[in-house]
Amino acid sequence: MKNTGFTLLEVMIAMAILAIALTSLFGSQTTSVALAAETSFNIQAPLLARMQLARFQSKEDIVSDSGDFDDEFPGFKWELQVEDAVFQESEIASLEQLNDKLQHLILIVRWGDELYTYQLDSYQLKSQ
Repeated sequence: MKNTGFTLLEVMIAMAILAIALTSLFGSQTTSVALAAETSFNIQAPLLARMQLARFQSKEDIVSDSGDFDDEFPGFKWELQVEDAVFQESEIASLEQLNDKLQHLILIVRWGDELYTYQLDSYQLKSQ
């Protein structure tokens, strides 16, 4: 009498091969999802930073502030730091004359529990 089924050893080997293949497949899927999230941030963060900076630059008096982008962009937060512009002697000599006339705006956009961060630096004339 001839048996036409699989032996236990053949089934165990097939299961091991399947487990190895699925593990590597799920690992690459996880990497793919992480790269997609990073790419999404790298596209949206500069646009959001420019948009928020434009809102501030349209105001007369700019002060340090922070907030989020509401439900339109969930998870994204921004922070604005306003400092006096300071140009060192080693830089272009004519820039030193602007130290009292310019302010340095630093806008930071964060996403995902601050896992991703984008910083935009800008200079603007101080309001008189």
